[in-house]
Amino acid sequence: MSQTAIHLYVNMPEHSPNFRTIGEALESIPYPAVEKTFPAPELDLEPVIVHIGKGVYREKLVVTRPNLTLLGEGELREDVVLVYGDGAADVMPEGDKRGTFRTASVRIDTHDFTARHLTIQNDAGYGAEVGQALALYVDGDRNYFEDCALLGHQDTLFTAPLPEVEMQAGGFKGPGEFKPRTMGRQCYRDCYISGDVDFIFGSAIAYFENCVIFSEMREDKKAAADAGERVNCGYVTAASTPQSQPFGYVFHNCKLESSCPPDSVCLGRPWREYAKTVFLRCEMGAHIHPEGWNDWKKPHGHFYYGEYESYGPGANPEARADFSCQLTEEEAAKYTPENVLQGWNPM
Repeated sequence: MSQTAIHLYVNMPEHSPNFRTIGEALESIPYPAVEKTFPAPELDLEPVIVHIGKGVYREKLVVTRPNLTLLGEGELREDVVLVYGDGAADVMPEGDKRGTFRTASVRIDTHDFTARHLTIQNDAGYGAEVGQALALYVDGDRNYFEDCALLGHQDTLFTAPLPEVEMQAGGFKGPGEFKPRTMGRQCYRDCYISGDVDFIFGSAIAYFENCVIFSEMREDKKAAADAGERVNCGYVTAASTPQSQPFGYVFHNCKLESSCPPDSVCLGRPWREYAKTVFLRCEMGAHIHPEGWNDWKKPHGHFYYGEYESYGPGANPEARADFSCQLTEEEAAKYTPENVLQGWNPM
């Protein structure tokens, strides 16, 4: 791969070429057509680095150029915010609803993408009011996020591809509806990811390292919780791992925090029946329900949910659902980045 790089700048007039918006910078970059295969081939293509100056960028973005980096140039990741506000319940001009998969503030539709030191947000509102609202939709192989904040409520982060079959007609309406379901590997390091219901979901192989996973208090549950009632505030994950894949979501050395009351959030439920999710040496806040997991009425013995050396007030190995497991040291040793990501380790 070429070692030279193309540098573009957004809202940084002291540099050239400088663009007013991120969208303008992306449109200026020529790129070849990329076939979605797994694993993706290495391309002899100059890297492109888009340096983004401090500011709030209200743009709906699609990245299709491989080997591209979005780099926030603020002192904090909160200094550079990419935000939009589409919700699934929005009524479209043709009269139907937008649906989940047309809501993403940022959609990555390529391989070898990197984002560093910035925030991606969907500010449409709570799911009870606006439906699902994706901040980030990632479709491709070897896509990496470091020191990023992903902010939303219901369905914050979608790790494509879609499952093979929708559960109801029109449920997959959007950019991936008719595309081949191609697996991809994703990695999130030192990130902050927030949401309430199923806010990390999808079929990809994804490794989360040193991340803060924050469960937001649901607006539609707040009054009941304030009154002291027991409430279900949501689920952290909803994986749809294909049956053929040995790994799905892996969280290592992450911290699960929340504004929700104790015992009100589950670690995950299976969007599809062969979902796979494992937490390794993660700190569990008091908001995590003692049972830990929900089966979503899927067949037991198909999905796989595991933990290894969880700690904190929400770590309750003796009380966990009987369809989940506590990994042995030997079993946990298999969940290295190299094994899970099948030879790719951007860390």
